[in-house]
Amino acid sequence: MASYWQWLGIFRRLARSGGFLLLLASLHGVASAQAASLAPLPSFAELEAAGATIGEIRVLAQDIFDTSDPQEDKLLFRWANALHIQTQPKVILRALLFKTGEPVSLRLIEETERLLRSKRFLYDVQFRPVAYHDGVVDIEVLTRDTWSLDPGVTAGRSGGANSGGIHLKEYNLLGTGTSLSFGHSRNVDRSSNELMFASDRTFGSWTAVTLSLASNSDGRRNAASIVRPFYALDSRWTAGVLGSKDDRVDAIYSAGEIVGQYRHKQDLAEVFAGWSRGLVDGWVQRYSIGLGYRNNAYALEPDVAPPASLPGNEKLVSPFLRYTVIEDRFDRELNRNLIGRPEFFALGLASSVQLGYAPTGLGSSNNTLLYAATVSRGFEPAPKQTLIAAAALSGQYADARIRRQQLGAQAQYYLPQSPRWLFYAAAAGDVLTNAESVDDLLLGGDNGLRGYPLRYQSGTRRALFTVEERFYTDLYIWRLFRVGGAAFIDLGRAWGGVNAYSNSVNPGWLGDAGFGARIVSARAAFSNVLHLDLAFPLNATADIKKVQFLVKTKASF
Repeated sequence: MASYWQWLGIFRRLARSGGFLLLLASLHGVASAQAASLAPLPSFAELEAAGATIGEIRVLAQDIFDTSDPQEDKLLFRWANALHIQTQPKVILRALLFKTGEPVSLRLIEETERLLRSKRFLYDVQFRPVAYHDGVVDIEVLTRDTWSLDPGVTAGRSGGANSGGIHLKEYNLLGTGTSLSFGHSRNVDRSSNELMFASDRTFGSWTAVTLSLASNSDGRRNAASIVRPFYALDSRWTAGVLGSKDDRVDAIYSAGEIVGQYRHKQDLAEVFAGWSRGLVDGWVQRYSIGLGYRNNAYALEPDVAPPASLPGNEKLVSPFLRYTVIEDRFDRELNRNLIGRPEFFALGLASSVQLGYAPTGLGSSNNTLLYAATVSRGFEPAPKQTLIAAAALSGQYADARIRRQQLGAQAQYYLPQSPRWLFYAAAAGDVLTNAESVDDLLLGGDNGLRGYPLRYQSGTRRALFTVEERFYTDLYIWRLFRVGGAAFIDLGRAWGGVNAYSNSVNPGWLGDAGFGARIVSARAAFSNVLHLDLAFPLNATADIKKVQFLVKTKASF
């Protein structure tokens, strides 16, 4: 080992030659590089402000369970990862709205997250900068899959009626994002054997293809579509063709009981194309033209009680124009309609208007003007509070009169009281004008009035009010199930109309109260919210059970 005097001589020679200064500079450079590597990278907003360009994009498609986490390093979870086919990285890469060489855009990154999180086969989506040098940033896209194979038996109960089925559905076939299913289902209306196929990104393009074939106990329903949608706010064109044929037996209800049935054959088709200038100053305007076909035929059904009357058959072939405007304003929240997962609320103005004309010269039953319009808007009355309002209008004008017009409006209000508690209120109303006898609005245990039989009231006017106190627990049972609960009150009524059977038993306002659990299978692609409710009718007649037990899966809380 060198002595003290030997080291001193070395440093003196380095000092005389200037090498000592070079050594210090070198050591300083290494230290600076290490410090830079440890410094936090700028956010995407800061990178956009600095004019950074996107460099390498790395997609890391991860398994269902993170076995590096001791809580998920379980034998069952390792088996699930081994059996599951991961999403192919190219599927994620093709869905990105940004590319290498483009300027960093926080808006595009956020919109891409919204689009990817809407895919049922993805549990989590994250974007992060991993390197920044010379104005170029490398981005890592991390996704985590859900369990996408759904082999199972379903069962539900609402409005005093049971439903169920057995099926096999794959939401992410071979990791491509394609879904394929077949199965048997049964509800109060019919039993059905159905085959379904859906691909959002056919052959790597933005073209969506869907096919549904159903053989039912009362007929058949087949539907197919090929659509290249406006897949993003800045999309410039759309085109598509779709069609369906449905042959079924429909029913008319009074106080939850069938009082008339009839056969309804309905054929629908549409071909369309549209264009847009894309996103300009925070707004999107879209224009579409197309041709629509609608054919409704009604007939009496043998061996069942007939309705009091049936509408005449109707055929409409109508060229149409459609205009849509969308404001780019979205809000990201947690614990609203889901549990423990980010949700996106469209707060900007969104509106669409469509006008069509069906002349007899094209084979229509009558010269008919067809119209439809929708509008929605979100508000923030106070910080963290959200109010979403929407309205829709559709109908026909023929022989100097309005026909089959429906006007509906609804509002939803979210008031967080803490990270775990939320007050929710909703109101909805609908009005039919010059409706046919088969067009009545229904209200009951299957569509909002949880303490009553399904389709208990009907009419041309309908109103429904709901308030809920929601509770979101931090329970994450076996890293599979998230749990919440709700206490609720419903108040509603359907009235008016030409149906001779409408509300002959209990025509007034109806109310119920109840409570229930909400369970989400967080790691499964089929993870709708399971509702387990007890509902108590407040002004029931003697024919209604005093307690209604409901088991139902819904898309939200």
